[in-house]
Order: sequence, then C-alpha cells, then structure tokens
Amino acid sequence: MSTLKILPLGEGALLCEAGATATLLTQRRVWHVASVARGWPHVRDTIPGMNNLTVIYDPLAADADTLAAKLREAWQAPPPAGETGRDIEIPVAYGGKHGPDLAEVARHTRLAPKTVVQRHAKAEYIVYFLGFQPGFAYLGGLDPSLATPRRAEPRLSVPAGTVGIGGSQTGIYPMSSPGGWQLIGHTAMTLFDPTQDPPTLLAPGDRIRFSIASLDL
Repeated sequence: MSTLKILPLGEGALLCEAGATATLLTQRRVWHVASVARGWPHVRDTIPGMNNLTVIYDPLAADADTLAAKLREAWQAPPPAGETGRDIEIPVAYGGKHGPDLAEVARHTRLAPKTVVQRHAKAEYIVYFLGFQPGFAYLGGLDPSLATPRRAEPRLSVPAGTVGIGGSQTGIYPMSSPGGWQLIGHTAMTLFDPTQDPPTLLAPGDRIRFSIASLDL
C-alpha cells in the first residue's frame, strides 16, 4: 500500500498525496476516502485527483491535525470490494475530418490506422478523475502500444466531443478548447451540460468502452 502524505493547502484545505505511480487500487482508495470524508462534520468538499485527494474544510470549526489523522485512518482501511462505477459505451467516428491525427498516431506506433482504431476501441477504460476542464475525464487503460507524444504545436481550438491520445492516456474534450493531444476521432455524446444534474456525463470509477461508429481511413 502506498504511503499517504498530507500537506496543508492554504488555511482551509488538506492535500493528500499517495505517490507518483498511478494504479487502479490507489485510485479506488482515493475515491473511497473522498466518499467517506465528504460526510464528516466541517468538511465542505472533497476533490479526487490522480493519486491525490484535496479535502476542503471549515478552518474555524475543524482542527487540521485531527482531520489529517482521520484521513490516514480511512486510507488504511481497505476500500469496499466490487465495482461502484457505471458501464458506459461511447460511439466514435474515427479518422477523416473527425480524427486528423490518426495517421500520425499510426506512423509513431508503426501500426496500421485500422489497427490503432481496433486497439483503441477494444480496451476497457476507467475514469480516474475529472480535471483540466469541466467533464474532462482522465482515463486509465490505454493499450501501451498506442502511446503517442502530444503535438509539438497545440491547436487553438479542438471541437467538443473530440477523442485524442496524449502520451499514455486517452480522453475526450467535453467542450471546445485549445489542445495538444493527437486527435483520432469524435463522439456526438455530450460530456458536459451545465443545465443537467449532474452536469458531467462521466464520474470517477466509471468503466468506459469506445465503439466504432464509423471509420474513415
């Protein structure tokens, strides 16, 4: 089990760090402690990250050392057995105008474009956490053979719903924004809608599979 390091983050938050190596077991502990601590008195919010957890509390009502001790105790307890997330299938139009960097990923990985798509759609991904922008899910589970460096020059605008690969991760842009990932496809599903509750389609712990809606090579 990784050791939990707890640091003050301003006057009303604690940052819990679990080490540098991202594993599903560590993330499950992060999700579990976040869920447990969210119900404690004087805790205002918990924010899971990759191998870390930020706990926001009322500094006028809670003692930081006491809270840190409770967090360490919760971290030592094994997370509940079984999966708690949902199974979500995301159809993707791969290649062509929807995936202008598919050829570059194929060149870098020395795989045929069709093989890149098949391997990308074959894997099961786990949402580790949401960050970068509302609804952007950092996914674990990319086939190592598909890892491709980010673009040397980021694009000024990437359309919402675009699926990309950046290093050893894959993800979906929930809204139009600048971005430097290699773009391989696009989904019509809405990842972020502020009028909905919750506003994000995906949540930590969800299991994601991509399906091939179309393929333009």
